[in-house]
Amino acid sequence: MQGVLTGFAVIAVVIAVGYALGRGGHLGDQGREVLTRLAFHVASPALLFTTLAGADLSVVFSSRLLVTALSTVAVAGVFVAVGVVRGWGVGRTTIGALCSGYVNSGNLGIPIAVYVLGDASLVAPVLLFQLVGVTPVALTILDLSGDGAKGPLWRRLLTPLRNPIALGSLAGVAVSASGVRMPGPVMDPLTLIGNMSVPAVLLAFGISLCGSTMPGRGADRHPVLLAVALKAVGQPAVAWALATGVFGLRGAQLLDVVVTSALPAAQNLYTYASTYGVGERLARDAVLVSTVVSIPVLVVVAAVLG
Repeated sequence: MQGVLTGFAVIAVVIAVGYALGRGGHLGDQGREVLTRLAFHVASPALLFTTLAGADLSVVFSSRLLVTALSTVAVAGVFVAVGVVRGWGVGRTTIGALCSGYVNSGNLGIPIAVYVLGDASLVAPVLLFQLVGVTPVALTILDLSGDGAKGPLWRRLLTPLRNPIALGSLAGVAVSASGVRMPGPVMDPLTLIGNMSVPAVLLAFGISLCGSTMPGRGADRHPVLLAVALKAVGQPAVAWALATGVFGLRGAQLLDVVVTSALPAAQNLYTYASTYGVGERLARDAVLVSTVVSIPVLVVVAAVLG
């Protein structure tokens, strides 16, 4: 239980600092936008590169990763289907699908993995799957559904190679796969820059809450409620069903996959929405509400399966 509470407490404090900065106007009118651009174009690519460059790529072949991947696809598919029927648009539906299945495996998943599961490396498969698989695909869709949809075919086909998040992830995977050990003078500055990513995202998220209405209201009410329900209840339920019924996981392995699937939507999804100017309120509200709802869900999961 301590891991769940510790992880949420850290996030809450940094978001509260961001909110205070926004209320006081200490970063000016463009503070949130600057932090968002810093995270998206500089800090997050550096963090993804340094994380993946030293990762063990063999974890992608684990059965636990398959459970995570299938549960992510299942809940995202449900949101996409509803979004198509309701006419929510490509960009908005993409953001909502991410909020339904993209878990906070970094700044929240790591402390929870340490304190609840006893091993920080257990979130590595989820982290790799999201960074290498989900993120490039989702951002490519956002690129092509907006300004990226204009221009010649060759430029559209090269869209993933023009996205800083995708470039950082793919470069890190390439270094890890090659077995090359990057020298300290190269990695140390990138690590230092990458360390700005999580604080920048959380601070920008906190600033965005200033003057905002209660979450889950207005035009985004139904997308938010659907995304939160799929993220907080649907994904862990699907993960449990797949883990026990298909892959035969029991004990600690079952606890690992259900806990990671029950993590709330990641804060960097708001960064993506803000960067592309689509579904910003949807992302903000879904992240906020799913974070609050996931606390009792994670406590129950840890108590029942732990």
